[in-house]
Amino acid sequence: MVRKMIQIDENTCNGCGACAAACHEGAIGMVNGKARLLRDDYCDGLGNCLPACPTGAITFTEREAAAYDAEAVKDHLTAEAAGRVPFSGCPGSRSQVLREVKSPAAAPTAAQASSQLRQWPVQIQLVPVNAPYFDGANLLIAADCAAYASGDFHSRFMRGRVTLIGCPKLDPVDYTDKLLEIIQTNDIKSVTVVRMEVPCCGGIEQAVKAALQRSGKFLPWQVVTLGRDGAILD
Repeated sequence: MVRKMIQIDENTCNGCGACAAACHEGAIGMVNGKARLLRDDYCDGLGNCLPACPTGAITFTEREAAAYDAEAVKDHLTAEAAGRVPFSGCPGSRSQVLREVKSPAAAPTAAQASSQLRQWPVQIQLVPVNAPYFDGANLLIAADCAAYASGDFHSRFMRGRVTLIGCPKLDPVDYTDKLLEIIQTNDIKSVTVVRMEVPCCGGIEQAVKAALQRSGKFLPWQVVTLGRDGAILD
């Protein structure tokens, strides 16, 4: 079939990997330091990668190509996350399960200072929407600064949760659509938002609220606001 596809000019590509990180389907990989379309049926033709490219190396073209295959994409991303196939995307966006999750209600461990991060990546913009660690997850969506303000952030908030972080003031995007896709695609059990008291952090809270409303799912969720000194304000 003839359909709209991306094409990548390897001479213009600088190998930064931004397009591979922006592609939710894993259609773009880094090969010998250059971005490359891995398989036609992984590309949905929507072009999320285009604005991410700083050099303009990616454009649209219409050509004969296999139809987009959502099931093949899901299998591919699951296999990459589980390490069953070599990862070929941007190294910073490689999806990994780091440790077994425990219930948020479980008793604290003796080593509370140990990392409670159970997956990679953690940035909202980089995380794949259908990673296997989202299945049955209690989701933590936190402002970048929160972990620096709260000395016990790992043991208090991250423990037993899948963590996503972002800063609406620094990231030039609205998180709503990405969070909506994560909530709709996966069996999310609950959502906890941890934000700072500063007004710009309201963008994270509003994005989560809008995503939950648009999802049509009735999930338990809460918002925790931290002061600059790490104290919980509400």
